Amino acid sequence: MTTLASGSATLTRDALTVLQPGFTGTSAPDWLLRRLGEGLASVGLFGRNIASPTQLGRLTAQLRAERDDVLVAIDEEGGDVTRLEVRTGSSFPGNHALGAVDDVTLTREVAFELGRRLAECGVNLNWAPSADVNSNPGNPVIGVRSFGADTDLVARHTAAYVTGLQAAGVAACTKHFPGHGDTAVDSHHALPRIDVDGSVLHARELAPFRAAIAAGSRAVMSAHILVPALDPDRPATLSRRILTGLLREELGYQGLIVTDGMEMQAIAGTYGIERGSVLAIAAGADAICVGGGLADDETVRRLRDALVSAVRSGELAEERLADAAERVRALARWTVAASASAQASASASVAVSASIPDAASASASASASASASASASGGVSTGLGAGAGTGAGHDVGLVAARRALTVTRSEAYEPVSEPPYVAALTPVANIAVGDETPWGVAAELARLLPGTETGSFAGGDGEDAAVAALTAAGDRRIVAVVRDEHRHAWMASALDTLLAARPDTIVVEMGVPQATPRGALHIATHGAARVCGRAAAEIIAGH
Repeated sequence: MTTLASGSATLTRDALTVLQPGFTGTSAPDWLLRRLGEGLASVGLFGRNIASPTQLGRLTAQLRAERDDVLVAIDEEGGDVTRLEVRTGSSFPGNHALGAVDDVTLTREVAFELGRRLAECGVNLNWAPSADVNSNPGNPVIGVRSFGADTDLVARHTAAYVTGLQAAGVAACTKHFPGHGDTAVDSHHALPRIDVDGSVLHARELAPFRAAIAAGSRAVMSAHILVPALDPDRPATLSRRILTGLLREELGYQGLIVTDGMEMQAIAGTYGIERGSVLAIAAGADAICVGGGLADDETVRRLRDALVSAVRSGELAEERLADAAERVRALARWTVAASASAQASASASVAVSASIPDAASASASASASASASASASGGVSTGLGAGAGTGAGHDVGLVAARRALTVTRSEAYEPVSEPPYVAALTPVANIAVGDETPWGVAAELARLLPGTETGSFAGGDGEDAAVAALTAAGDRRIVAVVRDEHRHAWMASALDTLLAARPDTIVVEMGVPQATPRGALHIATHGAARVCGRAAAEIIAGH
């Protein structure tokens, strides 16, 4: 292991310690290993860094050979936002699906299994869960990443998620403080603004964060949003009133405060990443997340030097930087102890679990049967299979996705008997989700109904998209897959045309379901993860 610098280099070492940079490639570059030797204490991973669990395990081992207590962070929410399964789609439904089921035990089990998989690969800090109350259904960046629009529901599931994730030895980072749900702008592109009074913020936005703090969330991520009722001048990430006055002093939070990505335009486009980072640390943040877009040694050097210069000029108190660095190290110590504890618990349970029949498969079958029964019997079924056991281990994501389905069948519905044509009405993905992760039901339907064909139709003229889909489908049964229909007028228009021409069309809504269910069969999955597509495909195929 490389020996850390000492003596007069303390200030520089602290400046490196508060950074959470990213990098490109599936192995650690030399510059990153060198920076770990100089004091860097955290590394952020993204989809570009992950090819397989085995490769990820080698990568994290490479990092720990240089610094054994390094914080390895990832943006793994499950559902639509996945890095572990960025090229295949997630094995876990996202928060909105879990909120639709509203079983906190299930949410805790899903978070624990997700955390177990992260820990197995050497990841010990997850930038999740999203505790945002999705009070604005038109929100372009939160949506299904939220547990829902009900404050109490979001609060109890946020706490359950934090508990489950940390029981696996992975630190939770609850986001996006003080709440990104009531925004109409994506902070990746510009600075969102929430114009509600303080009483609404305290009752609605802050409640899930109080629950997360009570559950022991080891980290909280700030939002790049302007909230005039709390601070009319600076966005939350740069606001001392919000990070120190509200989060630290009023809510009593003592863990790590992490910024959202500093290269996002809400900060970079107004303040620049160097000045933004100085202001964030001065405001009370402890760790600077950067690397989603800027992922090189030059970025690390620029931010390190900006922090050191700010201390030397008197703009940033040296004590504040030292305190931030110590909070990073404290979290690193916690992850080492938590990982050891989780491994010991897992080893102790092996002998016991080996003698118990696998309940997950039975639970999954019961849930699927309940879903198929509801589909065949007509009407609406919400939270299908809710009476079944929640399952465990590797099956819990599928069990959760099945239970999250809401199915509405028309009286004229006839089950699918031949391979259908899947028309995916595809919106532009936001940056958090990315466009490299597959979504929909086509792949799963093709597995269950070989010969299924599919086509993707992007925005523009909805009627043109529908005509193209009708032509491509021929006489095949159509399955129209949409994502947040209520946010895309062209998509609603396309569905109107499809249903007028083919009333037997099946509609699968994979976003936040706001529009009235329509079609011969309507399935709301509450998310677009691969496992959600599988659950919907099972209903369509009658499995």
